[in-house]
Amino acid sequence: MEINTQNATLPAPPSLAPAGSREISSDFETFLKMLTAQMQNQDPLNPIESTDYATQLATFSSVEQQVKTNDLLSNLSQQMGEGGLAKIAGWVGMQARVSAPVFFGGQPVTLYPEISTNSDAATLIVRDEQGNKVMQQAIPPDGSPIDWVAADANGNPLPIGIYSLSVENYAAGNLGATTKVETYATVNEARLDNGGLIVVLPGGIQANASDVTALRSTGL
Repeated sequence: MEINTQNATLPAPPSLAPAGSREISSDFETFLKMLTAQMQNQDPLNPIESTDYATQLATFSSVEQQVKTNDLLSNLSQQMGEGGLAKIAGWVGMQARVSAPVFFGGQPVTLYPEISTNSDAATLIVRDEQGNKVMQQAIPPDGSPIDWVAADANGNPLPIGIYSLSVENYAAGNLGATTKVETYATVNEARLDNGGLIVVLPGGIQANASDVTALRSTGL
């Protein structure tokens, strides 16, 4: 490949993948070869300033340090995630209270609705996996637990499946905030996923471990 000898500016070092010292070493050798070629082929009547070489070296050094920093942060993140996974491994088999979709298997499910302050009426909204509203039910506005049986407007049981629950809050007949509903569900699996801690619930439902607000033994 021909090198431009008219005050050629060394291209920026190639993008470095955070894969460790071997990649950095290889790129540094390439950098030195290009720098040497640049010096050998410069115009003797118009040589490159020494400050330009210093700038190029400083640029590569900066990139190298950034790569090492990224590697270090990646390793720390992984170690922290693995440590967190070890801590929540004991959750498997327990019941976690969390706001997440609910698997309805035909048996009543105890709900813990969140009610907005000053609400004087509340309505439970139920949607299927496609987001269609399949049920709504007036519930006490005091936030007390309720036993929910999935049924349509005619009282017919809804199919076994996964449903999303929310609460519409009303004050003086006006719709206010829509709030969440928590339920207890058995933790079937604890998983490290893309650096985040995930718990897997019945029906394959996944929830962030950080969203779990309480734990209890199965059967309570």
